Amino acid sequence: MLVTLTSTAPAASHLSHLLRKHPDRAQSFPLGVGVAHVFYPEVGDERCTVAMLLEIDPIDLARNKNFRGGATQTLSRYVNDRPYVSSSMVAVALGQVFRTAMTGRSDSFPELAAAALPLEVTVAAVPARGPATDGLATRLFGPLGWDVTETPIPLDPAHPEWGDSVYVDLALRGTVRLSDALRHLYVMLPVLDDSKHYWVSDDEVGKLKRAGEGWLNDHPERELITRRYLAHQKSMVDTALESMSEALEDTPASGLVAAAESAPRVRSLAATRADAVLAALRDVGARAVGDVGCGEGALLERLVADPALTRVVGSDVSAHALERAARRLKLSEASDRQRERVSLIQSSVTYQDDRLSGLDAIVLMEVIEHVDIERLPALEASVFGGASPVSVVVTTPNSEYNRFYDTLHPGAFRHEDHRFEWTRAEFRGWAEGVASRYGYAVEYRSVGDVDASAGSPTQLALFRKVSDR
Repeated sequence: MLVTLTSTAPAASHLSHLLRKHPDRAQSFPLGVGVAHVFYPEVGDERCTVAMLLEIDPIDLARNKNFRGGATQTLSRYVNDRPYVSSSMVAVALGQVFRTAMTGRSDSFPELAAAALPLEVTVAAVPARGPATDGLATRLFGPLGWDVTETPIPLDPAHPEWGDSVYVDLALRGTVRLSDALRHLYVMLPVLDDSKHYWVSDDEVGKLKRAGEGWLNDHPERELITRRYLAHQKSMVDTALESMSEALEDTPASGLVAAAESAPRVRSLAATRADAVLAALRDVGARAVGDVGCGEGALLERLVADPALTRVVGSDVSAHALERAARRLKLSEASDRQRERVSLIQSSVTYQDDRLSGLDAIVLMEVIEHVDIERLPALEASVFGGASPVSVVVTTPNSEYNRFYDTLHPGAFRHEDHRFEWTRAEFRGWAEGVASRYGYAVEYRSVGDVDASAGSPTQLALFRKVSDR
């Protein structure tokens, strides 16, 4: 896999000082993903090019315990494109080989490091995966100031009738700070590939925020970038998007470009969904609220921050998720009074738990679709029958809206753990049945941008108790 970066700035050879790699010799850097070779094909005052060639041993990669794939994917560990395409492994190599340049620091040329330079970047054999990826690289890099050229690679040049592969040769041209250019590549290469060669852990959110600082928050494809970079891990995606949305809201108008000052601010779907749930809780006057299936506490954090709530309960079947929620809420540092107000319990939504009784409201935010359909009656009996709160708020994806997600194949779900995704009619059919069986009235609300024919991406049902059954 080959990446080249060319500067045509005055005294272009100073690029080597910013990169901290000597232009007169080739250097090799052993990495966890292989060996990166750095050399300069051309060095001059008018034009200077650095190249990084990443060499991967396919057998070593297959034997690496960090390589994605389990026992059921033994063959795919050996038969795949990983050693031959510019993907997350190239991003890791760039981050390690040019770490100092990526931070924007240069002791020798601080002003040059802070300046936008005329740069040209080429990346060979870039995967651009998904059912609707035409022009994806342009959508990702274009808003960042790059002129983008995507040259599709044919499946077989000898058989043009076979069409193009999912790979492109990528060329970028623009006047951009070197540190920004490296960070753009660091984030976007895994995004284009929509796959990572290593396990995506919680620190990936921090990596994304650091690499995306200054440009990702207001990128028009922010949600797509975040989902793909974080390997579609829902809890991490929600955390990252909510954090970016809050940062965007705190940005003063004077700090935005003129074109953006008059444009409406874009809220992530995760943040919009949480806003809708909080609005529903306010509408019913809830003071004691349970977040059932709370996960790692994204919504709990918002609930705890609301002084109108006198009691907040988070429940989840995963002890690991509850531990993370406790850390997120900083319960170990909380006062005794705050700990009395907030409690976390391990519990399954399909089993009755008396600790959830007596609440004003229970929230099932993006929970029901993770339950097998044949287990939904048990969920109903547990929440609407056993706990029997005054109100219940349920949100779930609207499958009719899925056609607007370019990463989804027809019939695919938004998350690999979803057991089903309902149309609006299917959701209403279920909700009406629950309301009838347990003595509730139900109201429906749209969450997110509404399409005239498909509705909104998330659908919300607000149940209010009208009688005891």
